[in-house]
Amino acid sequence: MLQFQPSGFGHKVIHTSLGAMVYYTQTTAPWPNPETEDLPPLLFLHNFGGGASAYEWSKVYPAFAFSHRVLAPDLIGWGESAHPVRDYQIRDYLSAIAEFITQTCRPPVTVVASSLTAALTIRLATTQPDLFKALFLMCPSGFEDFGQSAGRRLPLPVINTPLLDDLIYAVGAENEFAVRNFLQSFLFAKPERVSQEMVEAYLSSAQQPNAKFAALSFLKGDLYFDLSLYIQQLKISTVFFWGEKAQFTSIKLGRRLANLNTHAIREFYAIANTGVLPHLETPEIVIGLLQKHLA
Repeated sequence: MLQFQPSGFGHKVIHTSLGAMVYYTQTTAPWPNPETEDLPPLLFLHNFGGGASAYEWSKVYPAFAFSHRVLAPDLIGWGESAHPVRDYQIRDYLSAIAEFITQTCRPPVTVVASSLTAALTIRLATTQPDLFKALFLMCPSGFEDFGQSAGRRLPLPVINTPLLDDLIYAVGAENEFAVRNFLQSFLFAKPERVSQEMVEAYLSSAQQPNAKFAALSFLKGDLYFDLSLYIQQLKISTVFFWGEKAQFTSIKLGRRLANLNTHAIREFYAIANTGVLPHLETPEIVIGLLQKHLA
């Protein structure tokens, strides 16, 4: 969805074991050529949920285009990347993220990620630490942390009913009213911060062919896990950011997770008056916090 990217950012494609993965990076003026300038890589990974894509970080990563080689992929099943028809599993995303890093970067790489994808990044960092230099994670959660489910809002028998799952996705993600309502009611703390561009970007991603399969795998809980079982094994330098009014995964949960490994998790920032996407609600705050550590 190049039309929603900042000026000077283009898209490129790599091929993974699950299909083509589109990613966005600086390609034209006003940005320098990141390859000739030999800029260090900075990888932005978006959250899951209907309409998710690399657009989620697009208000933040231009701030680092002069100092870093920005890479912002649409993960498999989302945005403009491949949408294989399958029941997505945790291992699919662990392998896809690892493949993306090894194909596009010279590890170790600094990663900025959000929510469930941030939790998956922690899990990958415990098994392949050589891939990572540092982690900056927004509201990381496995959605079953400490044995408590946080994400599913519909009963599994309903989600798994043939034809009804199509209706759920069509009504809940493939129309402008549903997208706007989801952003305003569940992801943002202040509804007035949701712009028309945001709605259009999420809707465009949700309407991609076969987009329902990854979204329904997320909704069913196939991608959930207990992050508390893995976070204690993390050795990569990590910083947590958390929207104070985040739904589903509260800031209280965030502090509880961070306290499991204070050696690796060096800082915890609470971002006032924001939900689970402070990088879309108040990107200037997130940019400032990241700059403090990336300078």
